[in-house]
This record gives sequence, structure tokens and C-alpha cells, in this order.
Amino acid sequence: MPAVGAAPRSRMPSAVYILGLSVFALGTSEFMLSGLLPPIAGDMGVSIPRAGLLISAFAIGMVVGAPLLAVATLRLPRRATLVTLITVFGLGQVAGALAPTYQVLFVSRVVSALACAGFWAVGAAVAMAMVPFGSRARAMAVMIGGLSIANVVGVPAGAFLGEHLGWRSAFWAVGAASAVALVGVVTRIPHLPIPEVKPRLRCELTIYRDRQVWLAVAVTALSAGGVFCVFSYLAPLLTDVAGLGSGWVPAVLGLFGIGALLGTTIGGRIADAHLFGVMLGGITASTVLLAVLALTAESPVPAVVLSFLVGVASFCTAPALNARMFNVAGAAPTLAAATTTAAFNLGNTSGPWLGGTVIDAGLGFAATAWAGAAMTAGALALAALALRFERLGTDAAPGSSRVVVSSAEGRDAGATRCGTV
Repeated sequence: MPAVGAAPRSRMPSAVYILGLSVFALGTSEFMLSGLLPPIAGDMGVSIPRAGLLISAFAIGMVVGAPLLAVATLRLPRRATLVTLITVFGLGQVAGALAPTYQVLFVSRVVSALACAGFWAVGAAVAMAMVPFGSRARAMAVMIGGLSIANVVGVPAGAFLGEHLGWRSAFWAVGAASAVALVGVVTRIPHLPIPEVKPRLRCELTIYRDRQVWLAVAVTALSAGGVFCVFSYLAPLLTDVAGLGSGWVPAVLGLFGIGALLGTTIGGRIADAHLFGVMLGGITASTVLLAVLALTAESPVPAVVLSFLVGVASFCTAPALNARMFNVAGAAPTLAAATTTAAFNLGNTSGPWLGGTVIDAGLGFAATAWAGAAMTAGALALAALALRFERLGTDAAPGSSRVVVSSAEGRDAGATRCGTV
């Protein structure tokens, strides 16, 4: 097992915070439609379920786009790639704001999702390249923090704009945030030299021969899916089961977002030194909290408090899950970032689907918490299995390009072998 100790804390490069700002715009666009579906459906002349397909289209675009864009941009300069992707994303928001029909809006969401996925994948790889090995989780916490702030500030702001100025104003606002992010990327992201050895796709693809990579994918997807199985239906759970008024819903969603931001901060600070401890502890806590929510959903106070605590526990693991993928796929950092992005969005897609299936079966909204707890329990079992393989030293399959790193030098050696940075 690699001995990963606590590295001396170094100052985080300002470029990593620019990437976090960019993720704020990306995350706001991804999640804001949950509060804009009724006005979009009315304006476009479609049903709310059909308008809801705009959310699914974005998630599926993220799953497909992350590895696709990672492969397509593998040999391109990193900063130029980020500039192009954030520009395309911003133009996608403008196209959505101007969309005359549902079909045009749908296409704009798919294009935006592809650019968003590519930016996530490349941006995460760039962040990893700019920090010491022992600061990976902290760097990812900054990027994921942008997503958490999007849930706390961006999504409620989008709903507010949609209610007072029309749903198109929310798209214009995200487009403006994308323009600010573009300026930051152009001025603050350093030029990363193209490696002497060009990245080789065949070499990078060999990471998928490693069982630990697939375990990391499954743990990420199940842990994310378990939370979003409940979060997607939290509004009706609060109103129809806990008996809260509809006016409480935005406040509780904001409370979940605050918990997510707090959890991301905590996880980012300790995950580099205690990677598996954060993963196992956070997923265990999420499982227990979801089960307690299922048992106490009819009581408003526990439902509100648990919504906050689930946000803390679930997002505490996010930096560790990201860093874990980079650790097991050190020879292919761009594909590692793309794979993590796809895994999270597999969870964001499968979790709501499972929750909807449970509701359609007549088990009620509270049952989504049981379903979510089942998913996170599966993630916990697989994380424990990954730890066992790690301790036994049998984590790399024969012939794998897996680079087991215990230092920055080991990581860089693996990256050099595939010509990646």
C-alpha cells in the first residue's frame, strides 16, 4: 500500500480558484432548471415532464461528453482548450436564452453539457498539474466548492430571476458568469508546456484494465446516486410527507447547499492525509442519515436538520472520490478526470431514476431515502473492497498501466510514460 502522508500545506494557486469560479457557472446551469420547469413548459407549449427532459439531456451529455472531449482534446494545449470550452458553454447559454422553440433549447442544453463535461475533465487535470501530490484533494475541494456555491447561491438566484424577469433571464445571467470565467481563464491559467512525448490514447486507455479504476467509478456513481435519489424529490418529501409549507422548500434546499459547501471544505482539508478514512466515514454517515430520514420523514424538524447533515456528509467525500481516481489512474490524468465526471453524472442520472421508480411503485416519497441508503450502502461495500485490494497490493491487474504512487515523483513518472501532463 502506498504510504501517503500529510504533505506540508502549500498555498493554492489562484488559477485553481478561477477554475472553481468557472465551475460555479457550470453548476448553476446544470441544476437551475429544477426551479424553472413550469415557466419553460408554459412558454414552450410542452408538458412539465417533457420540459424535464432538458435536465436529463444535460446529465446524459455530461456522461457522454466527458470521455469524448477528453479524448478529442488529448493532444491540444490545455489553456486553449479551456478557453474554447468555456466560450462554447457561454454561447450555449445565449442560445438557450434566445431559443424560439423547445427543440432549439434542447440542442443548446446538449451542446452546453458537452462543453461543461469537457471543461470539468480538462480543468481537473490542469488543477492536478498545478499542485503538489499531497494537495490534490484540497485542489478538487476548491473546484467542487464552486459547485456547492452554485447550489447555495446560483440555483436560488436563477429561480428568483425566473420568477421576476422570466426564465430566459436566468440563462443570460449564467452567460454573463461564463464571460467573467472566460476572462479569468485567459488571464490567470498558466501556459502548460506540451510534453515532449505526445499523449498516446492507447496508453491512457489501459487504465480501464485496472479493477481499482472500475471500483472508483462504481463507488462514485453509487454514492452520488444515493444522495440525488432523495435530493431530486426533496421538495415533495418536505411538503407532502413532513407537512412543511412550500415556502420552506427554497430555504431547505439552500440549507442542503450550505451543508454541501461545509462538507466539501472539511473533506478537502483532511482527505489528502486520510483518503480512505474520509471516503468510508462520509459514505457510512450518508447511509445512516438517509435511513434515519426515511424513518423520521413525517416530522418536519428532523427532515430539515437531516437535509443539512446529508449535504455535509455526502459532499465531504467528493474531494476524496476525485483524488482517488487520480491516484489509481495517474498515467492518464485527463481520462481520470473525464471518468470521474462521467461517474458522478451516472449517479446524478440513476439516482433520480431509482427514486422515480420507487415512487411510481406506490411506496411514497419517504421511500426514496431507503432507496438512496441502499445505493450508498453498496458504495460503502465497494469502497471497503478497494481498501482491501490496496492493502494486499493486488490493486493493479496484470498488464495494467496503473501507477501506484506514493509521491509526486511517482505520479509524474507515470504521466510521462503516457506523455500526459
